[in-house]
Amino acid sequence: MTLAVIKSRALAGMQAPEVSVEVHLANGLPAFAVVGLADTEVKEARDRVRAAITNAGFDLPQHRITVNLAPADLPKESGRFDLPIAIGILAASGQIPAAGLEHFEFAGELSLTGDLRPIRGALAMTYAMQRSPGGHARGFILPMANADEAALVAGAAVYPASTLLQVCAHFSASSDGSFALARHVSLPMPLPPAVPDFADVKGQVLAKRAMEVAAAGRHSVLLVGPPGAGKTMLATRFAGLLPLMTDDEALESAAVQSLISGFTVEGWKVRPFRAPHHTSSGAALVGGGSVPRPGEISLAHCGVLFLDSPNSIAACWRYCANRSNQGGSPSPAPRVTPTFPPASS
Repeated sequence: MTLAVIKSRALAGMQAPEVSVEVHLANGLPAFAVVGLADTEVKEARDRVRAAITNAGFDLPQHRITVNLAPADLPKESGRFDLPIAIGILAASGQIPAAGLEHFEFAGELSLTGDLRPIRGALAMTYAMQRSPGGHARGFILPMANADEAALVAGAAVYPASTLLQVCAHFSASSDGSFALARHVSLPMPLPPAVPDFADVKGQVLAKRAMEVAAAGRHSVLLVGPPGAGKTMLATRFAGLLPLMTDDEALESAAVQSLISGFTVEGWKVRPFRAPHHTSSGAALVGGGSVPRPGEISLAHCGVLFLDSPNSIAACWRYCANRSNQGGSPSPAPRVTPTFPPASS
């Protein structure tokens, strides 16, 4: 067999589309080419995969190796394709059985010794796999450090591994399954950490009531008052007024956090509270880039976005408004504006 097709996933903004890693071995002078709109990090996989295969005790085929990451018009970045490329080369050269590979998706960065390093977006990729047609019937093989994160997706079959050799042994395992990877069982979720409570705020009864109404209706709040009146203290306690996150909300929020490696299992079902600095740029607020990354607004999904000193970030707001108006004027969100009395001396 000189051709192998391995399933993996890329990250494109808030989505994790499926990617087919096609590996072909042809006659000719030894060469290693990666095509399919691959970023520099992906192209550098040639050296990592070559060293990892050799140090794992396998032979790198002395052929023309062509790796195609399909679809070709989808940008691919980071080292998450190291593992599927290595598995594809070993399967195409007959060093591991190709049977059963179609029932799994692979993602993981390889070190030169063959160890698997954690990747960004494991939860988002697992979530997308479960929601895709036929994805619920597949298993996901990924680094051990990402196992707890990926296992938060209900029903997902997660098979963590620490080295490339363990993954190869899973497909070369004997009939008794002695070397097969074990399906990961997630640990009980820890209790959510305590959040700041309104009981810490003395006075400001009207402002408290306004924020309770805003939290009940999921409205925005504009706090106006002199310095020291308690605006920031109230805002940091706003998330404590919101109801507990549902499983779907927790998955959506965690998947967004996972895109920037900002999610930890301890933060499961904890509403995010994002407080960007008043000098943050428009791009930092709304996200973007050649490879789209979420900004502060997206990272506050299902949580609270706290913008202090709005006059200082008016330029950023104009940037956001101009970007939105290119596709049509957005509808303004409801707003509650409590006015603070001066702080008592």
